[in-house]
Formats: sequence, structure tokens, C-alpha cells
Amino acid sequence: MKLKSIIVEDEETSRDILKNYLKKYCPNVDVLGEAANVDEALVLIRNNDLDLVFLDVEMPYGNAFDLLDKVGDIDFETVFVTAYNHYAIEALNAHASYYLMKPISIDELIKAVDYVTEIKTKEDALQDQVLVPKTNSVNGKITIPQQDGFEVLNTADILYCKADDNYTEIYLNTDKKKLVSKTLKYFEDALSDSSFARVHKSYLVNVNEVTKYVKGKGGSVILSNGKQIMVSASKKSELLSYFK
Repeated sequence: MKLKSIIVEDEETSRDILKNYLKKYCPNVDVLGEAANVDEALVLIRNNDLDLVFLDVEMPYGNAFDLLDKVGDIDFETVFVTAYNHYAIEALNAHASYYLMKPISIDELIKAVDYVTEIKTKEDALQDQVLVPKTNSVNGKITIPQQDGFEVLNTADILYCKADDNYTEIYLNTDKKKLVSKTLKYFEDALSDSSFARVHKSYLVNVNEVTKYVKGKGGSVILSNGKQIMVSASKKSELLSYFK
């Protein structure tokens, strides 16, 4: 599929290099415009229906995170392009789909574009559809430790799990919550054979309880109890692969 894109980068030479790389190695990317600062980028974003924004972090009169804050809710994917690796965590928190270091590796650029293409293809296929998981049942049980022993839970009763430092909060479809002295990674591994997806660094959801996927800044899912949970850009493809 074609990806409508813009390049936001204050250095003209860097813009030209990226544009030429995209033309040669990623022909499905259609570059609609270029911006050298936050204000120019805002105009392009508001006047175009975009799929992908290549975004430098450092710019005059603001940075990439200032731009995303001004845009607000978005439905395009973001690939950060920067010479500074210390922005990686902030980029992740800003729901970046990919993080490219300068000088740009052609192989990494292709991977970034392929990843966004995969996400957009799946989103378009599922848009306005009732989500039907490929696996529509969750079987089995899981034990959670307690001070006086352990408790057995039916995995089908779990709506989602939320990280709380070295603890995990387990939310059940009975409106009850369990606090367990295990990390979220522990439950991600324990439930790996069931239909549970890690959608965010802090959340593990029962895919069968997902009723809606909402495109937007990072995307989000709505569960059967109405709970809305943000989806990290790096987790989108994995989540969407669970649905028909």
C-alpha cells in the first residue's frame, strides 16, 4: 500500500538524503511535503491526511515532542530520525513506531517502512469491523501466590493485567482486582499459550475481551467493560495479528 508521508527535518541536506533513500528503496512512500520547523510541520499535518511522519527530534524553536503535543490526537505513525540516542525512551513514550539513528541505515529505514506498512494494512482491513479474535476462547487456569498459599484463577476471567512496579494488578470480569507480587513479564510468560497480548509496557490484555480498536496517537483498545487502554506503536502489529 501507498504511505502518504512528510519529512520534518531542519537540515536541508538531511531531508534530501532521506527523500532520495525513500524514492530508491521504499517506493511505496509518497512524500507530500517537507518542513524545517514545528510551525511548518503543523501546517502540513493539518492540511494532509497522513500515514507516516519522519520526524527529527531537534529543531529550531521547539522539538519533535513539542510538535506532537501541539498536534494532539493523531492517526499517523511516527518514525523518529535523530543523531542522539538518549531520546529513545521519550520517543517510545510518544508512541513512535520506529527510531532511526543518523546516519540513516538503509536496512533500518526499510524495516521501519515495512513495519508501518504492515500496521496500516492491518488497521485498514479491520476498520469499522466488529473485531473477531482468531482464537475465540481462553482455556486453562493460572495460580497466583498468596501469603497463605495460592489462588487458582480461570484465565478466561482475566480482562487485563497492569504493571505496578514489581507487582501486577489483575483485573477480572467480576469487577474484582488481585494484587500479586510478580512482575508483568512473569504473567506475560505464564499466559503466552493463551490469547493475551502485551499492548504496552504496563498492560497485558485478554484479546477475547477487546471489543474495539481506536486509531489515534499510538492507538488504543476498548475492552468489554469499557476500559480503554493505550497501545504502544511497537506493539500494534502483534496485537492486530490476533484478529481476522
